[in-house]
Amino acid sequence: MESLSDNALMLKVKSGDLDKMGLLYQRYHQQLYGFFFKMCGNGSISEDMVQNVFFRMLKYRYTYKGEGSFKTWIYHLSRNVFADQYRKNKRFNFSEDMAKYETNIEKEQNQEELLIEYQDRILLRRAIGQLSEEKRELLILSKYQGLKYDEIADILNCSAGALKVRLHRIIKELQTSFNKMEKEGNYGIG
Repeated sequence: MESLSDNALMLKVKSGDLDKMGLLYQRYHQQLYGFFFKMCGNGSISEDMVQNVFFRMLKYRYTYKGEGSFKTWIYHLSRNVFADQYRKNKRFNFSEDMAKYETNIEKEQNQEELLIEYQDRILLRRAIGQLSEEKRELLILSKYQGLKYDEIADILNCSAGALKVRLHRIIKELQTSFNKMEKEGNYGIG
């Protein structure tokens, strides 16, 4: 049954086979958690938003048509959940240490390399945190969630060309912010 496409599984859920929702959850909960965590920086809120996405999928399953990419549909739904949460809380506090969710660094590296990588990750997180919500979302969808330009363009209702231009500008802005913080030694640690 795992070989069924996401669209086919959701159509089965729509027709009343609610057990298929478990497979969709297995396929997407980690990706969605990563998306939300990178957007808000809070693990418990991110987990709540993932649960909310799947709750809404069940609640509104009768509206699913099965046309287009399921991934595009679920990220569109996720953006709505995030927007609702953002409106409710107005701002998110990026206080949770993201390092515990990142991959471990190889042990052969010496302490100086580890410190440099740690400082770079801190600067990158801070630079991403300074982006507007819209820019941060676009960056996360493309670079961290691995969505293709066409998929993101469908989610945002824009052309792939316009998306590429926006993403290029965001990366330039991020690079400028990162370089400025690096030059100032603004790591926010110690």
